Amino acid sequence: MKQQFPLKNVQQEKRIFRSRVFFAIGIVSFFMCLLIARYAYLQIFHHQEFSEASDKNRIRLQPIAPARGYIYDRNGILLADNYPVFTATLSKADVEDIDGTVQRLVPILSLNQEDIDRFNSRIKTSKKTERVTLKLNLTEQDIARFSEVKFQFPGVDIETQMTRYYPHGELFAHVIGYVGRINDKELKEIDKDSYAGTNLIGKIGVEKSYEDLLHGVPGYESIEADAHGNVLRHLGRKEAIRGNDLYLSLDFGLQTVAAEQLIGRRGAVVAIDPRTGEILALVSSPSFNPNLFVTGISSKDYSGLRDNLDQPLYNRAVQGTYPPGSTIKPMFGMGGIHYKTVDWNTAISDPGYFHLPGDSHKFRDHKKTGHGSVNMHKAQIVSCDTYFYILSYQMGIDKMNAWMRQFGFGEKTGVDLPSESTGLYPSPEWKMRTRKSKWLKGETISVSIGQGAFTATPLQLAMATAITANHGAHVIPHVLRESKGAKHHPVLNAPTGKIQFNGTDEDWVKMKDAMVDVIQSGTGRGIRTNAYKIAGKTGTAQVKSIAQGKRYNEALLTDRQLDHGLFVGFAPADNPEIAIAVIWENGKHGGSAAQIARPVFDYWMLTRKKKPIVPQNHHLSGGLMTAGIKPGELPSGDISLSADPNAMPKPKPNAQGSQPTANNQRNTTTNRPAPQTHTAPATQADISE
Repeated sequence: MKQQFPLKNVQQEKRIFRSRVFFAIGIVSFFMCLLIARYAYLQIFHHQEFSEASDKNRIRLQPIAPARGYIYDRNGILLADNYPVFTATLSKADVEDIDGTVQRLVPILSLNQEDIDRFNSRIKTSKKTERVTLKLNLTEQDIARFSEVKFQFPGVDIETQMTRYYPHGELFAHVIGYVGRINDKELKEIDKDSYAGTNLIGKIGVEKSYEDLLHGVPGYESIEADAHGNVLRHLGRKEAIRGNDLYLSLDFGLQTVAAEQLIGRRGAVVAIDPRTGEILALVSSPSFNPNLFVTGISSKDYSGLRDNLDQPLYNRAVQGTYPPGSTIKPMFGMGGIHYKTVDWNTAISDPGYFHLPGDSHKFRDHKKTGHGSVNMHKAQIVSCDTYFYILSYQMGIDKMNAWMRQFGFGEKTGVDLPSESTGLYPSPEWKMRTRKSKWLKGETISVSIGQGAFTATPLQLAMATAITANHGAHVIPHVLRESKGAKHHPVLNAPTGKIQFNGTDEDWVKMKDAMVDVIQSGTGRGIRTNAYKIAGKTGTAQVKSIAQGKRYNEALLTDRQLDHGLFVGFAPADNPEIAIAVIWENGKHGGSAAQIARPVFDYWMLTRKKKPIVPQNHHLSGGLMTAGIKPGELPSGDISLSADPNAMPKPKPNAQGSQPTANNQRNTTTNRPAPQTHTAPATQADISE
């Protein structure tokens, strides 16, 4: 029997088909609506964002580095200039294989490992659109080789960038400093937007202290580029704002004269205007060429400077600390007047030594037989140590410390230069804190003549001398005289209070008169002159200790074991315009240091206005257009003060023991006749203290 199948239900099949169609249409409609909604959301709410992203594929902002502000001396002589150099840069956005590209460029651009390391350090933190420097100061050969293969390196270009040039080389190196490439530590601290397009930052000196004024504000240029990074057209530009120009208180001529006196010597000279605190000259010798650091100093050159026994990179004027010796006796003597421990008539009988009660140890005077009857005035003239031994024993270290700190000893002066040393004025608290032992009375005696643990910088001595010249009025040493540009910066140019002194103005006058007699008939008489009055004080600081009962014998000492020579003074004595501090390392005597100071006084008092010293290239103003020319090829009026003393002629004393005039020293390229020192022949007695 044939099997029976049910009849086909057409209506049911239609319903199933329609439901499936509607379901499919619903699914498709849902996703279409979702897609349309997404499109609408992107177009309406994110239109600007994606429009800018699209533009970035073809429109880019190139940073424009600001030109660094120029630095001038007080007379408008250019001390720090800008000049353009050719630079290889790489665009991070246009180079996929950065490491491979750099390696291929090594033989073409003569890249060394230092160049590569600096580039790798900067590329890690740079923005996607930033161009990073591969090498500064390309040579003509580098540029020629790259030009032949440029098509192989999309994203790599040769640009012109401004860099620094110091036309006077070593002459102002320690005070102006230099700029150098931004290192890893600095990169973490700076505002990267402010340094877009530049690789240089102030490292030391004025360049570092006033980096915020000198640097300026970057600009940018909007350009349209193709897929290979080639510029199609320029769309807009916001100019960079140039950094401030700085006018310093330094005087080119005075700096030149001071530097000439230290040729072949280790030491420092600081000259200050006691009325304002303006630093007129600041020299540390030996010096170095700051231009070596601008585009990256080689390891060989840096090692030569760093390992030089004479430490040319060390700023002796601001960082060097030395026992001040007898140069502090006028300040200390005023402390005795302040505390009423002595007066101007108080006299002692000097047998040539002093010993503490109950102690047989003798603290000897520099004159073995003593100076006889000595009061305060004579003690300054002959630099009687015994007088100040007794004064310190009567005052005690606590009073001494409180008084001498008012002159700035043991504290920073507040100068607008970095890395200033504080020196040290010791105290019982200091010794217990640092050496875990009690203060001894004998240490007080040593401190009274600027020995023992007492150390000071030449800048501190200059400031203390200025305060003495001012009858106790404080000044803050500074090198910035004026700032011109977009940023305002106030400059302090007036005394900042007075020392608390329990005496009269006549006491300051009497101390000034004593310092005048130091020059007229005392330990500094080797630099006396009738042209104007100098008030001064010599000082000698031991380098090698001499055992009790032994005599100082120069013949048994090496050159670096000889005593340091120091001098402080101001002129004219009745109305001071300049205060000077000199340290001559291993110069034997304070009178020798005074010989260094005399030509500096002479230039400021006698020569400056009639025959000012100016560089031969003084007609050059800021902005040398010398792209591709190395600093060494630029015209220069620099004074070459070699960091290697062996390369310099050694000054020789004349038959009487005085130091040579500038006629015996190396000629410079300044427009002037050789200056005369006008010094009287010095005898051994003149330079004994």
